[in-house]
Amino acid sequence: MSRQIIRTDAAPAPVGPYNQAIAATGRLIFLAGQIPLSPTTGGIVGTDVATQTEQVLANLKAILEAGGATLADVVKTTVFLKDMNDFATMNTVYANHFEEAIAPARACVEVSRLPKDVLVEIECIAVV
Repeated sequence: MSRQIIRTDAAPAPVGPYNQAIAATGRLIFLAGQIPLSPTTGGIVGTDVATQTEQVLANLKAILEAGGATLADVVKTTVFLKDMNDFATMNTVYANHFEEAIAPARACVEVSRLPKDVLVEIECIAVV
């Protein structure tokens, strides 16, 4: 994969562990949105956004690995939160999984409801 971080002072700096843009070439992997389900029990993991975000990222990581990729290959994520007041907590967990210097571009939105009434869902695109 070829990857170039794009940054400019002519636009606002990122306010979290993400970059303004990524230019990438290679094989694209589009991951469906993941919610905090246990792959063994199918049940929801955790009742707080931190625990749920950890499980969501573990699920994304497992799918990426099955496709021959890692979280380092992710170029774009979209985070869906049930409550934007959970942003800082989610962001702290998220930052533990993505190296800030090469973190993907990201969007984060609050939604009225998520599947199974979870608190967070994340989808991503990787390039390998």
